[in-house]
Amino acid sequence: MSSYKILPYSYKKAKELGVEIKPSTNKNKKIDVFKNGKKLCSIGDIKYNDYPTYIQKKGIRFADDRRFLYRERHKNDYQITGFYAREILW
Repeated sequence: MSSYKILPYSYKKAKELGVEIKPSTNKNKKIDVFKNGKKLCSIGDIKYNDYPTYIQKKGIRFADDRRFLYRERHKNDYQITGFYAREILW
């Protein structure tokens, strides 16, 4: 199990997408994403922060700047993992 604590922001985003999230069983990932009980993917490298974590650690303005940069960097990532990472963690 990873040591990442899923924050309410990510649970809310997952619910909006119609998926369930749980702490990842992959020690290098943050979250496992499920739809209808079937695992779709693991998202979020444990070594990096994400939008809700940045809000907690550095405040909303810093987090918004990081989110903009993340989304710019990954705007052409159409893989399922990239989609869910962008939508749930950012």
